[in-house]
Amino acid sequence: MQRDRPSVQNEYGVYTKDRHRIVRKYKATLKQESGEYVYKLGLALLKFNTTECHGLAYELIAGHREAQESLTIKRIETLGAGIDNWGWVDFFCYNLVGQAWRNGQLSDGSIRRWARSPDQWWRRAAVVATVPLNTKSRGGMGDSARTLMICQMLVADDSVMVQKAISWALRMLVSWDRKSVQRFLADNEAETSARVKREVRRKLTTGKKNY
Repeated sequence: MQRDRPSVQNEYGVYTKDRHRIVRKYKATLKQESGEYVYKLGLALLKFNTTECHGLAYELIAGHREAQESLTIKRIETLGAGIDNWGWVDFFCYNLVGQAWRNGQLSDGSIRRWARSPDQWWRRAAVVATVPLNTKSRGGMGDSARTLMICQMLVADDSVMVQKAISWALRMLVSWDRKSVQRFLADNEAETSARVKREVRRKLTTGKKNY
């Protein structure tokens, strides 16, 4: 089992509601700026190496159409460089990667490459990237093929962080395609972790992760 190392990120302890207030304020301010300006602002924020600044960078880029549309695989991997904890990965994928993948700015091959990475955090990123594809509030309309493709690649992964991401990805897909999720569990009974089977079956049975 891969062991986690302490994150290099610092944290100021800013409340989520306060971060959202800051994001709303600066989204409005940045509307008139170019996508290139907002992208470079995001890079500058990342240099502070704090949880709050990473989140702010990703949200500001995601909230600026031109900046979001300017993202290439190189730019996305630059924005994700150094990911080393689950919160960082999830914020990165939920705000930027999923939308870029859905819009064709990222190829399936790029996400599969992440899934083969020796770094558990990039493997988790490959799985979490499927979540926005199945999240209505993120523009997702259900994507069984991509979700199950990545889950299949990593179903036997020995990282707890990757297994938790697989559980999340499959539970999000349940709302769109219950039968495919049930079939995935049946076809991969031996390889699927006890955690994933327990949580996903609860979702299938009760509509919730836990009883």
